[in-house]
Amino acid sequence: MKNLALKTTVESDSRQSAPDFLAEKTGLSKSRVKDAMNKGAVWIKKRKGGLERLRRALTPLKKGDHIELYYDEKLLGLTPPEAICLSDERQYSVWYKPPGLLAQGTKYGDHCSLMRQAELFFKRQRQIFLIHRLDREASGLMLLAHSRDAAARLSGLFQRNEIIKRYMAEVIGNPGAGGKRGVIEFPLDGKAALTEFEVLSYDHERNISEVSVIIKTGRLHQIRRHFAMAGFPVMGDPEYGEGNKNKEGMKLFALSLRFVCPFRKKEVLFELPEDLIK
Repeated sequence: MKNLALKTTVESDSRQSAPDFLAEKTGLSKSRVKDAMNKGAVWIKKRKGGLERLRRALTPLKKGDHIELYYDEKLLGLTPPEAICLSDERQYSVWYKPPGLLAQGTKYGDHCSLMRQAELFFKRQRQIFLIHRLDREASGLMLLAHSRDAAARLSGLFQRNEIIKRYMAEVIGNPGAGGKRGVIEFPLDGKAALTEFEVLSYDHERNISEVSVIIKTGRLHQIRRHFAMAGFPVMGDPEYGEGNKNKEGMKLFALSLRFVCPFRKKEVLFELPEDLIK
């Protein structure tokens, strides 16, 4: 059994454990169920409360508990790349997200996500709130908040474009042929979108440019889509730019975050160390 989605309700107060209950319902071994629980693929909804991940194998089930299991053998078998905490500011932390790591989990699990790695890093002693996202294939800096207040303050900065996000990308072709600086303004999803860039270098032999990028809006896959629409797709982008293959992965990096810290009331700058730009 490689893939399974189960939604069921406990019909009697047997005090049966989740691994026993789900093994009986699915035919999976208890060890596989426990592994899925640990990796965030099992959910529970009590008679009062919302749906949440169930990880504790010894949690007794009660009549009326709603249980969901989303089992994907391939996904659960993945070993995720490891994120690095670059700065702990107490109210929030700054992380390096490597390529291949999700920002947050899905219903099929969260062990391949930055949020779960942060939970384990802080030994669950802090709340984890996702403030912004970075594409799975991209790498670089991400902020995580550790209280609802911090999440609200930092989210407000993003919404008001008060956080300057600088990226670096390798793109096919030379977008700076008519000048080193440029702007891409194609609307995305029916909304205005603005991407500013500067060509740092151009390799004639490879026909590859290295560009510094600042986005003034936060549309889905904005940098990737904008450069592809302009005819200069990001190297290794698996989704935009036909025939754009690269064995080293996608060449898009979140290099720096600059903003006025809402707690320290002064400007802060977080930069990605050079050895993490791969």
